[in-house]
Amino acid sequence: MTKFTIGALNVHVLPSTTYKTNTILLHMRSPLEKNTVTKRAILPYVLQSGTMEHPSRQHIRRELDELYGATLQADVSKKGENHIMSLKMEVANEKFLSDSRPLFARGLQLFSSVLLSPKVNDGAFDKAIVEGEKRTLKQKLASVYDDKMRYANKRLTEEMCKEEPFGLFVYGNQEDIPSLDGASLYSYYKQVLSADQLDLYFVGDVEEAEIKQLVETHFAELSSMPARESVPPAPAAKQPKEPREVMEEQEVQQGKLHIGYRTQTTYSDEDYFPLQLFNGIFGGFSHSKLFINVREKASLAYYAASRVESHKGLLIVMSGIESKKFDDATTIIFQQMDDMKAGKFTDEDLTQTKAVLKNQLLETMDVPRGRIELEYHSRLSDKSRPLEMWTEEIDKVTKEDVVKVAQKMQLDTVYFLKGKEEAAHE
Repeated sequence: MTKFTIGALNVHVLPSTTYKTNTILLHMRSPLEKNTVTKRAILPYVLQSGTMEHPSRQHIRRELDELYGATLQADVSKKGENHIMSLKMEVANEKFLSDSRPLFARGLQLFSSVLLSPKVNDGAFDKAIVEGEKRTLKQKLASVYDDKMRYANKRLTEEMCKEEPFGLFVYGNQEDIPSLDGASLYSYYKQVLSADQLDLYFVGDVEEAEIKQLVETHFAELSSMPARESVPPAPAAKQPKEPREVMEEQEVQQGKLHIGYRTQTTYSDEDYFPLQLFNGIFGGFSHSKLFINVREKASLAYYAASRVESHKGLLIVMSGIESKKFDDATTIIFQQMDDMKAGKFTDEDLTQTKAVLKNQLLETMDVPRGRIELEYHSRLSDKSRPLEMWTEEIDKVTKEDVVKVAQKMQLDTVYFLKGKEEAAHE
């Protein structure tokens, strides 16, 4: 991989002849903040809905079709205390086509116009586009309420991180949507261009010299802006005082028991890889303790798994249970954690988890977006971990390393969404 800076833009080139497409991905990063979270949840979708040259989604789609079915997608995510807006384009590699038109250059021209020349009238984004995206955002937020697994995750995070930016939901708040309009959004967009950390990734059969020339041509507006210092990593997670239990009732068929731990470990820490292996043995895979003991053996859960938020230092346990089985389920989940802390897992568990983790890593790297995300971890944490060393680092982890990570785990919040019907019969 090679990196260079053109004004405000950090450019990362990952040449590869593996893929038949060339991928362009822009990450725009800013701290998670209450007063901007909803604006950022809508902004990239407004940008991809119309440019001055291609004034509607239909026009943009037509241009993408002209580029042999290129794709353009917007996205919003949060990693640690960072709120990231993304734009991604995939364009066929012209080397594989009989038509030798410069598809990549044309694709990049369209991509840059989505970012730098959106459809604007009198200092405001197009009203119809903004209103359409406001409706879509409302639907997105409503769909989270309907998807009880996602809803439970959202509620656990809100309760766990009440005083921290991480408690904010990635798609913002319903109550902020009515006040959004074309003028205020356009004003915020200008702020994004002048202040966000901008990382532009290229993956595919590309050459650095050509990329440099094309970026200088199509992103001239950003090349005249000063380079930005990397945003320092977010402060470590707060120490929990007393573990909390939060109960909610709704008319649900299946109770959602989600439990949050503070890991005291983030991507920049030395024990990042032991944490990944801990999670794999504990709840990350189908051979994990939660899956085998809670779901299979005890038949206490419809699903039981865990995942790590490695830029924030959280471990989230997710399970779907019958509401009346709350006590049994929490007891057996806590038992799995105690067993991990006591080193009650086998060398075979460790070996199997290493193999699955390495396989997962290869699968992630097989996809351009996955390759970029792995590289982007280093940008988020200011801790560079070359990808070629990941397999080696996984292999180096010992049972003692995993136990040491387990012993740092601290229970923070137990969130339970239970059914009203079942609650009434208890």
